Amino acid sequence: MKTLKEVACGETVQVSRLTGEGPVKRRIMDMGITKGVQIFVRKVAPLGDPVEVTVRGYELSLRKADAEMIEVE
Repeated sequence: MKTLKEVACGETVQVSRLTGEGPVKRRIMDMGITKGVQIFVRKVAPLGDPVEVTVRGYELSLRKADAEMIEVE
């Protein structure tokens, strides 16, 4: 299973599962990242942190640690 952290710039993926516990998982879900939602990876910073994505029509910046908790297909 691939995580959002491994997705190349310009790719669109679908969330298949969220790993992580408690408050962190809740925060990711509060940002609109839930199972089945499409995520477009807009930009990846040179060192990989943060990752800029478009979710549900708005732009988000995610830390690598958070992106690692989002499994995609």
